[in-house]
Amino acid sequence: MSTGGGGGGGGGGGSNPTPATVTVSNAKGVAFSVAMSTSFQPAEWDYTFFQQNSSATTPLGNLNPHHIRLQGISQGVPQGSEGTNATAWDFSILDAIVQPVLGVGDHSPEFQIAKAPPFMYANDNSSASFSDLTFAQFAGYAQNLVEYYNTGGFTANGQTYVSAAYPTDKITWWGIYNEPSINNSLSAAQYTTMYNALVPAMQSVDNSIKFVGLELCCGSEDWALTFAQNVTAPVDVVAAHYYSSCNQKDTDAMLLATVPGFVNSVQTIHTNIETNPSLANVPVWVTENNVNADFSSGNGMSACNPGQTFVDDARGSSPFFAGWRPYVFSQLGQAGVQALYHWDFAADPQFGEVNGNNGALQLSYWVDYELGQIFPVTAGSQVLGYTSSDTSDLETLPVIDSDGSVIVMVANHAVANPSTDNNGPGVPFSVTVDVSALGSFSNANLLIIDKSTDVATGPSASSITPAPQITMDLNGYSVGFLILKP
Repeated sequence: MSTGGGGGGGGGGGSNPTPATVTVSNAKGVAFSVAMSTSFQPAEWDYTFFQQNSSATTPLGNLNPHHIRLQGISQGVPQGSEGTNATAWDFSILDAIVQPVLGVGDHSPEFQIAKAPPFMYANDNSSASFSDLTFAQFAGYAQNLVEYYNTGGFTANGQTYVSAAYPTDKITWWGIYNEPSINNSLSAAQYTTMYNALVPAMQSVDNSIKFVGLELCCGSEDWALTFAQNVTAPVDVVAAHYYSSCNQKDTDAMLLATVPGFVNSVQTIHTNIETNPSLANVPVWVTENNVNADFSSGNGMSACNPGQTFVDDARGSSPFFAGWRPYVFSQLGQAGVQALYHWDFAADPQFGEVNGNNGALQLSYWVDYELGQIFPVTAGSQVLGYTSSDTSDLETLPVIDSDGSVIVMVANHAVANPSTDNNGPGVPFSVTVDVSALGSFSNANLLIIDKSTDVATGPSASSITPAPQITMDLNGYSVGFLILKP
């Protein structure tokens, strides 16, 4: 989780919409290309999701997700057993999620090697420190994973282990550890040693694979500097994780105020990475993002707030999300982030795009779906200039594609009562979008996601007559997309 300062307040209340005007110019600014994706965490508590919801591969594939992230932990780590020095292999829990994911979307997930087998830590406890700080043992484990998924398998204890999807679907993208700044007492220098040990070992098995480094959280941007100055192995992407809260009691205004901090963090990571000239063009992905990072510690209590009962933060799938996620998407994309991952696909109302029990779609699914479908992930897309009568409550993102089509997104994240609202109603706005400076268009569509959106079927775009000024009615927390074709 990472938080920051700044942000907007309320934009008025009452039943009558607050009027606002957005005027788009033809001045082109920064490039904009953000791929949307989602995540899974294979473990004993969720591995049966596809077994119980076999049709869920359809909505997952419909997202067109970019390199779906897989983060196996606990019994999703395929070697060993917690509290023992066992070295036996068992891919059943991990592959109950991995194999269906390999068959959807771009057939190219990012496999994050989030943890080592328990026997590689002190006292066979995966929460303890590594026993071998050369990470040679961990590198051997990583090699076996690459062999399993990419090269026809490996043999251990007289048994051959090979992915059921081989050779049709392999894993090209590999993340090296999860949030190392808060896990297993690692230092930035030790993490870099780990990275420098694992990557060459994995490349020796398959030299076509690519690597995601760091996957930082919690204000640890300085790790990027140590990493950049000491890494010797190839780096294809660096990544970070951002949540707006770790406490369901935080107000809506508090959550929204963290978004500028996400941007500052990304900018600092870029600055630190670029101290190594060979990493100057390495992109940043945000591989975890959601409103709240808290979870039940296993006894019904909050993991982040000892003594406080854990309560799902419904803002992860309520209309609040329709104002918050597009705001994050716009700000991070303009800061140069090239991929934004939802945490995670199948879970509770706080985290899930779909319900982890029955596969039912949630509002967050449709927000992420439309962001991924409407905005082109192509070279040549640029942010257009604009003026807005309210930049505190409305996030405006006008983007022109290389074919001359234009998308104007307006996210309404206005808080009705900044002091008290927690999953509040937001503030209705009537936004007039002036596109007269862009010339004429032959086709126009308007799509809005708000509290009236049917989560079973999703929002529907309305065909409208192209005009110099077009009005969006944004009823509380919501997002509107104006799509213009030449």
